[in-house]
Amino acid sequence: MRINKFLAENGVASRRAADKMIEDGDVEINGRIARLGDNVEPDDVVRANGKIVGHNTKIEYYIMHKPKGCVCTVSDEHGRKTVMDLLPPNAGRVFPVGRLDYDTEGLLILTNDGDLAYKLTKPANEIPKTYVAKVEGAVTEQMLNRIRPGIEIEKGVMTKKCKMKILETDKKYTRVQIVLTEGKNREIRKMFEAIGKHVAFLKRIKIGELTLRGMDRGTVRKLTQEEVFYLSNL
Repeated sequence: MRINKFLAENGVASRRAADKMIEDGDVEINGRIARLGDNVEPDDVVRANGKIVGHNTKIEYYIMHKPKGCVCTVSDEHGRKTVMDLLPPNAGRVFPVGRLDYDTEGLLILTNDGDLAYKLTKPANEIPKTYVAKVEGAVTEQMLNRIRPGIEIEKGVMTKKCKMKILETDKKYTRVQIVLTEGKNREIRKMFEAIGKHVAFLKRIKIGELTLRGMDRGTVRKLTQEEVFYLSNL
């Protein structure tokens, strides 16, 4: 088994993050610094950041209604609350799939299934993710038409085309539903900033057709077998 897949399946990190750890020299196989493309045999001793990584870790899947005010990392150097603090005490060594900003709430998957994490976050797979944004002031269809086909959010950085629908509007705020198939850093906020609008509140409500139905902010539960099967086949 390739070393990055081994690390992902044992809950150390996603494959992409595992590749970065290997490149940085933070992974060893039998006392030797691992290289990208190395294979792991059943009797090999693997260490990541100095800690032994076990074989055949139980694969677990959780869905969380992430609240605002916590970060989507396993730990935080600034001492901020992380999504890991919301997991039940008996949860295995899982990691968040993708990111939601500190000020963004909503649906988050946590797992140690590296293959599923890779599938859900790989841009080429174009997995639809649905958000609701509360935007300050009035937003018109003409404004959204500037964003829908793709818009420059930083110098030389263009977004992919997306779907947008106005849900409700008044003079103070407009609620907009957005469906993205990529996940650039703070993408939705930057899209609206590009047309001179500020997002006051942002929530992810769906990944594919998986929703937060019945889940309060800050709550976590295990995914059902049917939900795991659905995500695996998106």
